[in-house]
Amino acid sequence: MKHANDLILVSTFLSMADAQIAKGVLDAVGIQSLIRSDNAGGMYPALAAVELFVRPEDAEVATATLQRGLR
Repeated sequence: MKHANDLILVSTFLSMADAQIAKGVLDAVGIQSLIRSDNAGGMYPALAAVELFVRPEDAEVATATLQRGLR
């Protein structure tokens, strides 16, 4: 997986659990993804949103998959 700066943000979540579910949906269809969150090492989970990134070439399919899979 590339560095987050080389990836495309496909979704933002309010919790790590929601982001992990979305990552699982993408894993199931063969799309690698990366979760990024800055919550002070887990001390302040409400500090920041959780972001889900994919490779640029997977962004369109990932977005469509998440729209179908998370409803």
